[in-house]
Amino acid sequence: MAHSIHPLIDNGITKGSNSFAGGKLHCHCASDQVEITLNSNVAHNHACGCSKCWKPCGSLFSIVGVVPRDAVSVTANESKLSIVDKEATIQRNACKVCGVHLFGRIERDHPFKGLDFVHVELSDEKGWQEPQFAGFVSSIIEQGSHPKEMDQVRARFKAVGLQTYDVLSPVLMDLISTFTAQKSGIRFANL
Repeated sequence: MAHSIHPLIDNGITKGSNSFAGGKLHCHCASDQVEITLNSNVAHNHACGCSKCWKPCGSLFSIVGVVPRDAVSVTANESKLSIVDKEATIQRNACKVCGVHLFGRIERDHPFKGLDFVHVELSDEKGWQEPQFAGFVSSIIEQGSHPKEMDQVRARFKAVGLQTYDVLSPVLMDLISTFTAQKSGIRFANL
């Protein structure tokens, strides 16, 4: 297989710091970069194989985590941002010049509303939470990866200690199901 999983996976996973308090993300423009300031470390950082997330050139997966919406602010060149697909659940804000996605926000009723999706590889700071799992792994087939390569892709994740899922991790799937159940009127004691 000639493709990179993602540089943060291919080059070995670097453990993050539990005390890391956030930092700045930048687009790839040579000048007048869009700057996003995160006042929090990410959670649920993971490799994502979906077709919507921004991926580095040549990579099969993105690395994306979430932060509370109120921990995200645009601190430079906001006028360069544009929403990639206004109909998508996650409103991905990308630089109009270089195309890099800086943050994704959910505006509609959704279990992850209030969380913004970010790519911490766009930061020069060290300490961000390392990838925790790989999600939407089979989705790379829909983007042109050969089905016969999937065992090798999963083996590469396993070799670095990451569990693979064809959706999200069980914890995140439980959150989605809990949200859906509560919306339908089911009430749980002690939540």
